[in-house]
Amino acid sequence: MLVDPHFFRDSTEMDRDQLSEVFDLIEVRGVLSGGFAARGPWVSRGALGTPLKFFALVSGRARLTTDGIDSSVELEPGDVAVLNNRSWLELEGGTGDATRREILPEENDPSTDLLGVDFDTDDVVVGGRVELNPTGQALLLQALPPVGHVRGSAATANNLRGTIHRLFDEVSTRRIGAEFAIRQHVQLLVLEMVRAYAYQVELPPGWLRVLTDERLRPAIGLMHADPGKPWGLDELARAAAMSRTSFAERFRTVAGVPPLAYLGRWRMLLAQQALRDGDVRVGALASKLGYTSESAFSTAFKRQVGLSPLRYRQRVRTQEFGGPRCTGL
Repeated sequence: MLVDPHFFRDSTEMDRDQLSEVFDLIEVRGVLSGGFAARGPWVSRGALGTPLKFFALVSGRARLTTDGIDSSVELEPGDVAVLNNRSWLELEGGTGDATRREILPEENDPSTDLLGVDFDTDDVVVGGRVELNPTGQALLLQALPPVGHVRGSAATANNLRGTIHRLFDEVSTRRIGAEFAIRQHVQLLVLEMVRAYAYQVELPPGWLRVLTDERLRPAIGLMHADPGKPWGLDELARAAAMSRTSFAERFRTVAGVPPLAYLGRWRMLLAQQALRDGDVRVGALASKLGYTSESAFSTAFKRQVGLSPLRYRQRVRTQEFGGPRCTGL
């Protein structure tokens, strides 16, 4: 039997937040790795060892340079930079004639470096990483540019700015329960980064763009609420109050794939989660996801992920699996 089968919901439950669903499936986890306050000229440079890194500027100004971009990124208070599969980073800030002090970008306990901060004179930076399961890496890395610059000054970034300051407050004061609070605030910071980024730029076709499209949201809700149903274009188009042709064209433009291809990929995300987290039989999973036979499901799974369902489960559980070929939604 399925373990925690929350994603096989009653088909009337269509108002669930779809971004939250995807975040649950790809197991998004934000981790605070360091931070510092600097007064006067400073620079911090070094190699990056994780696929998704982020830096939030609490106060001051800084200039970010990394591989894969033509010019540096100017960061202002409340800004966040998300680095997608970059190999090195240089952050530079401060003013004055003093010799530029080098700050090592090693991971540290930021509370030891954030005491006595003066927001009027200091540049304050906190940094972290976004951890995801292999499917999540494929999804999020595909949806983001080499450097995602989220502007804290934008009207849509109020929650982002507030989260950054609440995180800084917990890090710098270290009140009772601070470690728990920091974990929660970093999680929210990752969510607010994605939200603010989605509102500030023209997203490329893909899962993040389709989840933010109000016209297509009713149809996406149907597919997510009942992934095992054999949905047709006519029914999905009616849910979106569009003609069949207009719906199909808009969906392909926004999602990058036709509606039924999106449904197939959504099913594969659910299948990967079920195989990772439970002992569900492949035949039962195939039936739940709308496949007519176990062999049809296994063929579709191998075509999308690169491994058979049983082999995928074995590789994931023995930690030999370096990441599926599936590009997700």
